[in-house]
Amino acid sequence: MSVALDHGYLPSGRYVINHDIMNCTADGVAGNQLYSGRALGLSEPWDMIQLNPDLQPLWADISAHYDRIGLRHSKEVIWHVHRAELGEHIGFHPSVFYFGPEECYYWGDNLWLETVEFINSKNNFVQLADELGVDVPKTLCFDSSSQAAADSLADVVFPCYAKAAVSVSGVGIYRCRDEAELRQALEKFEDDVPIQLQEEVNAAAFLNLQYRVIGKDVVRLAASEQILDGFVHQGNRVPASHEPWHTVDAMAHWLKDRGMKGIFAFDVAVVQTNKGLRFPAIECNPRFNGASYPTMIAQKLDIPEWTALMMKTRYRSLADIDLDGIEFDHRTGIGVILVNWGPVLEGKLLLLLAGSSRQQEALKRALASRL
Repeated sequence: MSVALDHGYLPSGRYVINHDIMNCTADGVAGNQLYSGRALGLSEPWDMIQLNPDLQPLWADISAHYDRIGLRHSKEVIWHVHRAELGEHIGFHPSVFYFGPEECYYWGDNLWLETVEFINSKNNFVQLADELGVDVPKTLCFDSSSQAAADSLADVVFPCYAKAAVSVSGVGIYRCRDEAELRQALEKFEDDVPIQLQEEVNAAAFLNLQYRVIGKDVVRLAASEQILDGFVHQGNRVPASHEPWHTVDAMAHWLKDRGMKGIFAFDVAVVQTNKGLRFPAIECNPRFNGASYPTMIAQKLDIPEWTALMMKTRYRSLADIDLDGIEFDHRTGIGVILVNWGPVLEGKLLLLLAGSSRQQEALKRALASRL
């Protein structure tokens, strides 16, 4: 049975859901305009959802899939993603992927916007972590790449990462083994771009710790373990190997007190030292993130163990995806759920595999032969 869960910032309420990511995505990534569909699984029947019109041919198939597995969802679709809809429906509040200037223009919440834009800077994140006593890797922050290039770099710990203070999807991040590679990397940034130089952490794993603001409270939503391809997020698994909430709780409350709403998350490394485990925080994502969508579906369907993976497919239609015998069954709690279904038009899907580790592996093998 699907459980109603608030995905926004109200104890209960109705939402206009617009999780289009094109205002805050890396240029040149094929299929990103199709990502608005992944919010369907966290919607409720009383919500409205805005979807890119390119997804319309897939609607009947994804709606039927969710109906079969018992996942309630909105069926009131607005077939465009213009932000003007956010403020045009009396009694509805906005649920957005990222609360940026355009979302603020149509809804009007300057505190929320200011807090999002403040913590979205990796340099601000590091400085706030220092003030709050949150463990982070050794990091040097610069107002520009030219400022960093002019520095002696004597304090840099190699290998390190040169990062744009504001970046998405791993773009603007370079691993540097020595000073020569670092100076080459610095030349790839525009002169006025704020950057940071951060020591490489020898991590056994990376965690995603998600929080949700509901009313005047901030609650722990879920801890998951990240599946990465280089710097790029490919998926998540639950349960995580560790749940070090104490490391970032103070920052989560700081953000809530200053106007943060909705869902946000921290990337945290798991590092073994001679003094035991260390959990340095890497950054804050002041928005929904790739883990949020399978997390919300899993919680709505009461799924305790799962992996969400982006997988390639030779098909370009949901109707051609054969889930017979492996589709999620709410009676057993085992099976496959389509999460980010729109990118099937570009030959890829984000799927949730529910069940024990052994059952997940069997599902993954079955999918490999069917996709």
